Formats: sequence, C-alpha cells, structure tokens
Amino acid sequence: MMLRSILLLLPMFVLLIWAAIADIRSRKIRNWLTLALAVSGILNSFVTRGAITPLYSVLGLLIGFAIPFALFALGALRGGDVKLLAGIGAWMGPVAIVQIFIVECIVGLVIVLVQCAWQGKLRMLFRNSAVLAINLAHIDVLGLKHVTDTGTSFKSIDRPLPYAVPVLVATIIVATLI
Repeated sequence: MMLRSILLLLPMFVLLIWAAIADIRSRKIRNWLTLALAVSGILNSFVTRGAITPLYSVLGLLIGFAIPFALFALGALRGGDVKLLAGIGAWMGPVAIVQIFIVECIVGLVIVLVQCAWQGKLRMLFRNSAVLAINLAHIDVLGLKHVTDTGTSFKSIDRPLPYAVPVLVATIIVATLI
C-alpha cells in the first residue's frame, strides 16, 4: 500500500527534487516550477482514486500558502518558498502540509545549527535570535518595519538556507509515515 502511495506522489517528488537542486544552486525557486507543482497537485486529486479529494487539495494549497506567508511578511522567507509549500499542500492536503511544515522547521533548525557550529557562528546565531525574539515581543511598540529590518540585517550564516532542502526531507518523512 505504501509503495502505491509513493508512486502516486512521484511527480510531486520529481518537481520537489528539481526545486531543491535549483534552490541549492541559485537560492531561487522559479514560478513555473511552483505553479507546475500546484496545478499538478490539484489535477492529481481529480484523477487518482484513494488520494485526497479536490477540496482537500485546494485546502492544502491555501493552508500551505498561509502558514509560511507570515514568515515571508517578516522577511524570513522568499516568495518562491511560500509558493513551494502551497504546491506541496495541493498534493498532500491540509493535515499533511501542517505536519510537513512542523517537520521542516525542525529539519531546518538542525541544518542551521550544524552550519553555524561548523562556521563557528553559534554565539552570533543565538544573539541574533534573541534580539529578533525581543523585537517580535515588542512589535506593537517597534512596528513591523523595524522587526523585518532587524531580521533581514542579521546574517548568522554566509549563505541563507535553501528552503527547498528541508521541505524535501520533511515531505519524504511525512509521506512515508502516512
């Protein structure tokens, strides 16, 4: 049964691997790739039996867009990252996309901690995270612009994390557990 499920998701995994490779190389995920992911996920819900329903596909897309949009508004994610999670939501549905987001956050955190430790920048990461957390706690006084400027000005690592990589790992984990 699990093999059948993985085979039904194979087009999603191919597009997601493509997105991860592109993100590693250029730190950009192209619009055509995220659009293909979203459209194929919705179409898949109409043609495969036993997969998610078209309603769950659309809900997954909307939730997959809404969850990371707050991080996009703060400057922590880019637009392609938001659209990538929305496209996966179209394939996986609303419950699975929340699970993928949670697992992705944990995987991303581990990658960033290892990367900062490797570069000798753990202290800087913790300091920057503390300042950002304090600013977020006082967003009503400081304003959204100040908080986003603070978040984008702090660089704890040399290159930003290619978001598609932890998303790929998280999607594999969640898809194999469903």
